[in-house]
Amino acid sequence: MAMVLRYVDKCGIVKERFVGLVHVTETSSSCLKSSIDSLLAKFKLSLKQVRGQGYDGASNMRGEFNGLQSLIMRESRSAYYVHCFAHQLQLVTVAVVRKHKGISNFLTMIHSLLNMVGG
Repeated sequence: MAMVLRYVDKCGIVKERFVGLVHVTETSSSCLKSSIDSLLAKFKLSLKQVRGQGYDGASNMRGEFNGLQSLIMRESRSAYYVHCFAHQLQLVTVAVVRKHKGISNFLTMIHSLLNMVGG
């Protein structure tokens, strides 16, 4: 799971920063929330400071009662859910990779390199 934070700095400028990658053993909303809590704690951040959250449209993410967005909103009422349109980019990437073997090989190499560096 990748986490990116968007925030407003002291000068009022919107910044976006990649926080990190977290290996998750399952994609249940409770497991994902636990991973988010751990990553935020690592940087001494709190969910109470969250004002928005964006995910793809999967039911484990956007579920009204047990989805990740509802678990986070129980902790921070101001963390409104917005559908993340970056997921559409991922779907396009997958479609391109299926049709073009060279791009598939390149992305496989990058994936292997990132795993090696991460390990």
